This record gives sequence, C-alpha cells and structure tokens, in this order.
Amino acid sequence: MTEEQTPQVPATEPASDDAPAGDAVVNADQARLVLRRVKDPELNLNIVDLGLIYDVQTEGSTVRVDMSLTSPGCPSGPEIMGEAEQQLRELPGVTDVVMNLVWTPPWTPERIEPRVRAYMGF
Repeated sequence: MTEEQTPQVPATEPASDDAPAGDAVVNADQARLVLRRVKDPELNLNIVDLGLIYDVQTEGSTVRVDMSLTSPGCPSGPEIMGEAEQQLRELPGVTDVVMNLVWTPPWTPERIEPRVRAYMGF
C-alpha cells in the first residue's frame, strides 16, 4: 500500500453507527472513565465505584447521566453533581450534559464495586 492508500483512522470513534464521520463524539465508556475523577468528598471514593452512577447514555454530542446519592439528604450532593457535569463538559465533542438525579432504586452499599466493598469491609 502506498501512503495515499493507507486508511485514515479517526482519533475518536463515533458513539454509534449513525453518527456523522469525522465528528468528535463521546461514547458511554469514555464518559464513565471521566466520571471516575469525581469523588464523594466524605468517603474519598469515586462515584462510579460507589455505584452512584446508574446509567450513562450518549446521543451525538449529548451525554445523559442517571445518578443517585448515598442519601436524599446528602450535604455533598450539589457539589458531586456539579463536578460530574463539569468533568463531562470538558470531554472533547461534548456540547450538552443532562444530569438526572434518581432515587429509584434507592442506593445501598450493595451497589458499591465489589473490590471496593471488600476493601471497606462490607
């Protein structure tokens, strides 16, 4: 193959087959990786491992997240959700983030990543 025939691979793959080629779009796995940077300040553990992230969906340049908190009265709730939204907005190709706070099903320690739960003694 000559240089002219070498296939070009985009730096970021589209999130779905119907996404326009060449557009930098994020997929759910990339969004989850970024959400690992967000920590619950009281527990000093990331919100993905804590099981606070229930669902992540991407549609083009929009990321939608269903998440919960450890309790409805969590004093760090606004801080955690704000940091999650900020981290997602910094991803290349993201133009909109929709954060949805859900209480069903309620969060329980069983939602914590098993290796983290074992470390915590649950």
